[in-house]
Amino acid sequence: MQLIDTHVHVNFDSFVPDLEAVADRWRSAGVVGLVHSCVDPSEFERTRALADRFPELFFSVGLHPLDMELWCPEMPELIQRLAQSDKRVVAIGETGLDFFKADDRTEQLNAFDAQLRIAQFLDLPVIIHCRDAAAAMYEHLQQFWQVHGPVRGVMHCWGGTPEETARFLELGFYISFSGTVTFKKAEQIQASAQMVPIDRILVETDCPFLSPVPKRGEKRNGACLCAICCNPGGPTAEPRTGSTRPPCQPKRL
Repeated sequence: MQLIDTHVHVNFDSFVPDLEAVADRWRSAGVVGLVHSCVDPSEFERTRALADRFPELFFSVGLHPLDMELWCPEMPELIQRLAQSDKRVVAIGETGLDFFKADDRTEQLNAFDAQLRIAQFLDLPVIIHCRDAAAAMYEHLQQFWQVHGPVRGVMHCWGGTPEETARFLELGFYISFSGTVTFKKAEQIQASAQMVPIDRILVETDCPFLSPVPKRGEKRNGACLCAICCNPGGPTAEPRTGSTRPPCQPKRL
């Protein structure tokens, strides 16, 4: 089985000593592609250097909603310029809304909107972080569609209810599940995973975070992807029917 890990952070210092060995493990596990999700444009050059070392690594560029102190008037131009500078850039993000750890809602919404515009202009999907913000996220995306037209992308590391999941499926988004779907008490996430049509599901490790069962406590990497896919409560546990609307196809990968 060939797999793509749709969300990783392999530039973390914890990977430096043995990244070659980590890459051997994800390859042995059938992972043929990975998408490094950028949280700050300042990491772009380091990520590009990693992609030079590992041809299966693609990447995005954007600013995470918990880094709003870095947002400035020049940021949208910088993100767009970097995204256009390398054909291995496959998405804009990680962007979105996080009302669990921060309350700067206006700043987050403004930065999110700007990155949606960049993604739409470049015809790239957007990688969306959404924590304790599903209602505001859905409302903003609806408004964006009404004013600017559709934008495509993925709800990353999804943890929402089935009702929230249905709303983002209606907007044409992919839903991506991480190691959290394997946790014993993750009934809500598992219920959401079981309702997503097979052509709208993505999987991710979000490494080095969120090791799945039974890999808890181990060093997180793309090789954990099989544990997510094969878990009884995971996103591929039951057969599904097709989606009710065409999926938003990634531009590459």
